[in-house]
Amino acid sequence: MSQSETLIKKSANRREFLKTGITAAGVATIGTGLLGGGASAFGQEHDGDGDLTQGDIAILRFLNALEQIEADLWIQYSELGGVQDKEVSGVKGGNPLYTAALSILDGDMAQYIHDNTDDEISHAAFLKAYLESKGAEAVDLSPFATIPGSTATGSTGKTRLTNLTQLTVDTSFWSKYRSVTNPDFDPGAPFVQAVPSLNVGKHTAIPRTDADTAGSFISSDNTKSITPHLQAIAFTAGFHFAFIEAGGTSLYPTLAQKVSNLEVLRVLLSIGPSETMHFQTWQDKAGNALPLTDVDNGPGGTGASVTFTTLANAQGETNPESLKGDTLQANLIMPEPTHFLSKKFPPVAIVRPTSTKNSGAVASLQGFVDDGLFIGQKNPEFLRLMFRLAEEADEARRRS
Repeated sequence: MSQSETLIKKSANRREFLKTGITAAGVATIGTGLLGGGASAFGQEHDGDGDLTQGDIAILRFLNALEQIEADLWIQYSELGGVQDKEVSGVKGGNPLYTAALSILDGDMAQYIHDNTDDEISHAAFLKAYLESKGAEAVDLSPFATIPGSTATGSTGKTRLTNLTQLTVDTSFWSKYRSVTNPDFDPGAPFVQAVPSLNVGKHTAIPRTDADTAGSFISSDNTKSITPHLQAIAFTAGFHFAFIEAGGTSLYPTLAQKVSNLEVLRVLLSIGPSETMHFQTWQDKAGNALPLTDVDNGPGGTGASVTFTTLANAQGETNPESLKGDTLQANLIMPEPTHFLSKKFPPVAIVRPTSTKNSGAVASLQGFVDDGLFIGQKNPEFLRLMFRLAEEADEARRRS
């Protein structure tokens, strides 16, 4: 087992990370006011500048860090498959074959990828500037950008914070938003994977080298001229886009419930819905994936097998509604009314989950770990830092 895989497995025990503390001094210093005093400090002690509580600062610092991670992965997607202009810096002309494969999902995919990337970069930059304006220290994850990235045409070849080539994608978000059951309210309810094989093995969502695009060419019908292998990579990306943005859709309202300062609340309530806009777009496009099976046996392959089906023909709504989380019909992209707060209330269309257990900072970060985003990160301080920030954010309490 590699050092990085060992690190990923250990990350599940976040309490162990909290015991070890942070030794990455100079990378992201955490002030004594943030760490001192135990959990009570996160609800009651005020920051001297702007009447922010230490809990507010903890939430902002975690989001600042997480948005850097999201910006990093979206920059990789944009380099290879986004519109190539100066708004997203560093692009080198893209990868036309990968872009063509993505266009099978929707002709505007390149523009959407570009704009999602621009949004995540702006989130990270704003949160950094806002923290510093309040006299709090922002988080800098750049020293941890050490994971080798793609060397395919269009990539800058930079080392990264995230790994998009060994993903295990949880596609249960698909059924969660199409079901009357709610992971917060119905903890035992099942939620079917839209693409079960993506949740097993390690899949690449970008071309790793030009070997992944070999044999493909652009034509008037890219469904025939793009190889099934490259189509599978593009379709994997489509579902991964939605997975990432579903997480942000739930994270912001979950943490907003812990905020004390009204301006900080405004920040979270203003950024969060943009994540929902992203998610709505991506789950719509992912549903256009064509039926195919591919085994990643080529150069640099992981041996993983993936099968996409025609979700347009999948089970739709039933009467009475199924409690099995098995409604998968592709065009049901509006959130199905679901159970919420109490059985005395009728089902309501909402973002879900929004509980600390299922969509708080630690849960969101663990989802990224389980996704395989940090495979290849050899510095153990990275996950120690991230889980510490996540724990501090989850411990924040709204001031009464």
